[in-house]
Amino acid sequence: MRAFSASHINMNKYLLFAILLFPFYSTANAITYKNKIDSIVVYKSQRKMIIFTKGRLIKTYKIAIGQNPMGHKQCQGDNRTPEGKYYINDKNPKSSYYLNLGISYPNNRDRRNAKKRGQNPGGDIKIHGYADKYGKTNERNIRYSSTWGCIAVTNKEMDELFHWVRIGAVILIKK
Repeated sequence: MRAFSASHINMNKYLLFAILLFPFYSTANAITYKNKIDSIVVYKSQRKMIIFTKGRLIKTYKIAIGQNPMGHKQCQGDNRTPEGKYYINDKNPKSSYYLNLGISYPNNRDRRNAKKRGQNPGGDIKIHGYADKYGKTNERNIRYSSTWGCIAVTNKEMDELFHWVRIGAVILIKK
């Protein structure tokens, strides 16, 4: 049988200490939900986003949405968050707004409707964290702020979403 030295005992003590200090919530959920979130529902009027895996509610987030919150996005620059069924189509770890998940807006119907009005439907709608113009994290007032049409959460919450949400997840954005 191998004898343990004092250095082994001290190393094990530090390892145990590190495990106890690291939040269980983050490690357990990061492993449990990694790329497993398959659907998202956003309620614009309530400024709330709910994530699901296989129909089971996982977590609810308070969100910021477009500066002009009433109605469906019509065109580029209207500062509205779209409404309808879309998909998560991209993950960008180098976003200027602290990570982002791409939303498949505009879809074919959005493009047709904008074309009928002679307008550009816009695009580049994301779920993202926050950064100020200097690239520093700015999470203050997230609950009361607005975007140019995207859906925003705190940077800590964006870390979760970035790891948990899978590409292809359905996102249903309601009034």
